[in-house]
Amino acid sequence: MESLTKTQLAIEGGKPFRTVNFPKWPFVGERERELAMEVVNSQNWWRMSGKKVDEFEQKFARAHAVKHCIGVTNGTHAIELVLSALNIAAGDEVLVPAFTFISTATAVLYCNATPVPVDCDPGSFCMDPESLEKYITPRTKAIIPVHMAGHVCDMDAIVAIAEKHGLEIIEDAAHAHGAEWKGKKIGSFGIAATFSFQNGKIMTCGEGGAILTNDDALFEKMFLIHGVGRPKYDREYKHIELGSNYRMNEFQAAILLAQLERLDEQNQLRQKHAKLLTGYLGEIEGIVPQGIDPRVTVNPSYMYMFYYNPDCFDGLSRNEFVDVLNAEGIPAYRAYPLVHTVQFFREGNFRRSIEMDYTSFHLPHAERIAAEVVWLPHFVLLGNTEDLKDIYGAIKKIKETYAGQSCSI
Repeated sequence: MESLTKTQLAIEGGKPFRTVNFPKWPFVGERERELAMEVVNSQNWWRMSGKKVDEFEQKFARAHAVKHCIGVTNGTHAIELVLSALNIAAGDEVLVPAFTFISTATAVLYCNATPVPVDCDPGSFCMDPESLEKYITPRTKAIIPVHMAGHVCDMDAIVAIAEKHGLEIIEDAAHAHGAEWKGKKIGSFGIAATFSFQNGKIMTCGEGGAILTNDDALFEKMFLIHGVGRPKYDREYKHIELGSNYRMNEFQAAILLAQLERLDEQNQLRQKHAKLLTGYLGEIEGIVPQGIDPRVTVNPSYMYMFYYNPDCFDGLSRNEFVDVLNAEGIPAYRAYPLVHTVQFFREGNFRRSIEMDYTSFHLPHAERIAAEVVWLPHFVLLGNTEDLKDIYGAIKKIKETYAGQSCSI
């Protein structure tokens, strides 16, 4: 490739490297339309009178080799519901990875419990078991490992630690529909697992969520809570449990049934293309993709994540790099901030009593991830190899424009 000049960058008026759209997301096919119209025509749009939510729950549980599934309003509520059913409340602590979307922590706060952030593995970006054990106290009641970007956490180590200390595990699988650890589907490594079907997720109905569990008693209690405390076929307005309305509706379930039918195929394609893209980007100094533990046998690659080193790009900051990459036609985003560093955590604005000094936490690996990582959405992996080459080419163009000193990351 011939040498480039800064004026050729799209953000400065040049031609974008890529002018063709990536596969559109959410993907909509005839099955979504067909199943949605079945709900419309049925005039049973409520889960308590319709059949689609029941059907989705059965099929989603079966897809993960788990006994029970409850469809809910969203992934945040899914975590809140599990915590509530486990009676986790004021005075209790729940360990969460510092690097995750904020809902993992806010769900704990909404149960009046205290989220405790722990460090993450610098390769996988998932909860680090060694850091996890350091933060266990007599108040600790549960662990919420997040399968970051679809990469499954080290469940061997986390399960061993949980059993040693008598703690519940709630898998946050918002990114990891259909993922596997050593050939076993996620969803049954703890007492429950939660999923999100928000608009960008690898299965989506715009907003929605689900909980998987093999525990019969927990399932029954969660079902009551999610339906304002009423049994499934109640006609007498019985309210035998303090609950709220977390119910999924029939339209959401119809769309998800269609999405579920192509999940395995899309997971295989994303995993294949993520591996190819890692090979391409490995040639660019200053770009280091998220590592893959060989024990992860299916990684849905919800996000394609990589470290970015500005020293290798003549000091171009991570956020500036994201802007430049977007201008070149490649959708890109900066990583999440650490949960305990967002504004309301810093200000202690919890609207409830939380006795935790979050300013005292020093979690070096998570801090580096939050400061240096860039991610691409999963749909860029659903096209063909030319799409992957364009991602490589756009980053290479930026690299040659901002050619800096030799560096390491």
